[in-house]
Amino acid sequence: MTLTPPPAKKVPTERTHHGHTFVDHYEWLRDRDSAEVKAHLEAENAYTDAVTAGQEPLRQAIFDEIKKRTQETDLSVPGRKDQWWYYSRTVEGQAYAIHCRVAARDTGDQAADWTPPAVEAGRPVDGEQVLLDGNAEAEGKPFFSLGGAAVTLDGNLYAYAADYAGDERFTLRVKDLSTGELLPDVVENVFYGIAFSPDGRRLFYTVVDDSWRPYQVKAHTLGTPVEDDVVLYQEDDVAMWTGFELSADRMSLVVSIGCSEYSETRVLDLADPAAELLTVIPRDARILYEAEPVTLDGERQFILTHNRNAVNSMVSLLPASQLGRPLEDQRWTTVIAHDDEVRVNGAAVTKTHLLVSVRKDTIETVRLLPLEGLGTDRQQEAAEPRFDEELFTCHLSGSDYESPQIRLGYTSFLTPPRVYDYVLATGELLLRKETPVLGGYDPERYVAERAWATASDGTRIPLSVIRRAELAQDGSHPAVIYGYGSYEVSMDPAFAVARLSLLDRGIIFVIAHIRGGGELGRPWYDAGKKLNKKNTFTDFVDATDWLASSGWADPARIAAMGGSAGGLLMGAVANLAPGKYAAILAQVPFVDALTTILDPDLPLSALEWEEWGNPIVDPEVYEYMRSYTPYENLRPAAYPRIAAVTSFNDTRVLYVEPAKWVAALREVTTGGAPVLLRTEMDGGHGGASGRYEQWKNRAWDYAFLADALGATELLR
Repeated sequence: MTLTPPPAKKVPTERTHHGHTFVDHYEWLRDRDSAEVKAHLEAENAYTDAVTAGQEPLRQAIFDEIKKRTQETDLSVPGRKDQWWYYSRTVEGQAYAIHCRVAARDTGDQAADWTPPAVEAGRPVDGEQVLLDGNAEAEGKPFFSLGGAAVTLDGNLYAYAADYAGDERFTLRVKDLSTGELLPDVVENVFYGIAFSPDGRRLFYTVVDDSWRPYQVKAHTLGTPVEDDVVLYQEDDVAMWTGFELSADRMSLVVSIGCSEYSETRVLDLADPAAELLTVIPRDARILYEAEPVTLDGERQFILTHNRNAVNSMVSLLPASQLGRPLEDQRWTTVIAHDDEVRVNGAAVTKTHLLVSVRKDTIETVRLLPLEGLGTDRQQEAAEPRFDEELFTCHLSGSDYESPQIRLGYTSFLTPPRVYDYVLATGELLLRKETPVLGGYDPERYVAERAWATASDGTRIPLSVIRRAELAQDGSHPAVIYGYGSYEVSMDPAFAVARLSLLDRGIIFVIAHIRGGGELGRPWYDAGKKLNKKNTFTDFVDATDWLASSGWADPARIAAMGGSAGGLLMGAVANLAPGKYAAILAQVPFVDALTTILDPDLPLSALEWEEWGNPIVDPEVYEYMRSYTPYENLRPAAYPRIAAVTSFNDTRVLYVEPAKWVAALREVTTGGAPVLLRTEMDGGHGGASGRYEQWKNRAWDYAFLADALGATELLR
C-alpha cells in the first residue's frame, strides 16, 4: 500500500521587503487557534506514524536500552546552602524528580560540616523534608517543568515557578515549609529565575513582553496583591535581554541587560531601602561584560569579565568608587590578562576565592584564585583541577558562598557525569559520585578522539569522533554527524546513555564543532554569525566530506542531525548537498528564519538581530539571509529522507516553521524518500516533559536514523 502525505492547501501570501517580494503559500499554517491547522498537524502525525510503523520494534528496543542502563531510583549529591543540604531524587516508575533537603550541622570541624551526608538511592533519609514532588505537581497535567526555585535565608519559605503547558511561562507559588501549606501569593506568567530578598519579605522575578522577551524585573512583597508588585527595572530596547541574580554575598541585586555584542549591568544595594539601581558600565561603551560585586579589604569592588580590548575576554577589578567617571578615567586592575588562546567565559566568587570558567583548545575547565591579594602584587597563581582524559568538560556546579570547597561537574564522551568537591585550601579533588550506568557499561569498549576537517577556505574544523573500539577503518560503517554552530554555544564533551544505542549498532557518531559555536573562542563565533553565517553551513558539509573520506564511514550511509539553530543548519545543508546524506533529522528546526526575524512582534525576533543581522533595515542582511534560509531556498533535487520534529507549544521556534518547510519540501523533491513532520502537541522547545516521554522521543529520533542507515541490529 502506498501512503500519501496529507495535502496542504496553498494560500498565496506576499511578503515584500527592500523591493523583493516572496510568495509564501503555507503561511496560513501559522494560525495555531485554527481547527483546520490542528487537524492538519494531527494528520501529519498519523502519516508519520504510518510511514515509520516498521520502526516501532527498534524504537521499543532503544527505549528499553535507555531504561535498562539508567538507575531509575537515584539521587543527586546534596549541596549545602546555609543550614541545609539540598538534593533531588528520582524513583523507579515516576517521571519527575522529588526535591528535598536535610538539616546541616555546624560542629566547628569544617571538613566534616561541609561533607555531604551519606544518602543512598532507594533508602529513606533521616530528617528528609520534601520541598516539591514533581510527580504530584504534574498529576493530571499534560506538561510540567520547573523554571526556578528559591529558599529564604532562614529556610522557612520555598518559592517555585512551574510551567504546565510547555510555553515557558511559569506560575510562581510560595510554600511555608514549617506547615507545608501554600501561601495565597500566586504570580502568573513569570519567566525563568526567582530569588528572595535577604530578609525574606520580597520575591524578585522576571516578566516577558508579548514577543516573549524578558524585559521587566519585578518585586513582589509577600502578603500584598500582585497588582502592587513593583517594577524595579524595565528594558524598552526590543533587542536587549534582561535578567537578574543576587550577588554571591547576597548584598546586591544584579540586573543584567544585554545582547550578544554588548551589555549593561545595574546593581541595587539590598541593605539600603532608599537605594536606586546603579549602572556599572553604560551600554554606550559597547562593552560585553558581566559584573560580580565583592568586598575586598573593606572596599566594594566589581569583578568584571569583559571584552574591552580583549576579544576572548579577560578579568579585571573595578572599585565601586570609580562608577560614574568617564570610562577612560576609571581605574581598572587586571586580574586575568587577555590570551588569544583562552576564552574567559565568566567568573564567580566564594568568600575566599575567585572562580573563573575558561576554554582552551575547545575544552572547558575552571581556574581558581584566592581573593586575598587579588589585583595586587600579592596576587597568587591560578590553580586548575587536572584530569587525565583528552576530551572532557569540567564546570562549576554551584557552591555556597561560605563553603571551603567548590562543587565541580565533570564528564566526557566516555565517562558518565561525576560530581567532585575541590578543597580550596589544598587543591584536593574529592569524588562524591559518578552517575551509575547499568547493564555492564565498559568505557574500554568505546573510543572518543579528536579529528580535524579542512574547510574550503583552509580553516581547520575540530571534530569529535565517538565509536566502538573494535570497528575497523575500512570505510564500511554507518555514521551520524551532528552540529549546531550558533550563539557561541559549544558542543562540549558529555556522556549520553542514549547515544550508546547508536554506537552499539556500529554507528560512528561525529560532532562537528563548526564556526558560529564557541569551541575555539570568540573569533570562532564571529566567523559564523551575521554576514559570515554561511561558514557554519559549508563547514558542516566539509566535515561531512572528511567523514566520507576518513575510512570510518560508508559515504552512502551518513545521516545528519541538529536542533533549533542546528535545525536551520540541517535545512541549509539539505539544500546545499542533499546527495551527501542518507537521512536528515531536524529537531525543532529554525528553517523559516527570515520570515521570523522580519517580524519583531514574533517571539524573540528582535533579539535575533545581533546573531543574524537586522534584515528589516539592512538590505544587505536581507539579501544574505534570503540566500541561505532553508524554506526559501528549496529547489528541485532528490532530497534524502527527512524528519522534522517539533512541539506545538514551542515558544522559541514556532511549530509553523517546520510545518511550512515540510509542505514545501514535498513539492520540490525529485526523489522518493519520505519527508515527515512529527509534532508533540503538549510539548515545548525541549519536547515532552517527564523522563520517560523524553526517552521515547529520543528513541524515536535514533530509530529513524538507524533505520535509514540500515543499522538496526546490535553488534555482537
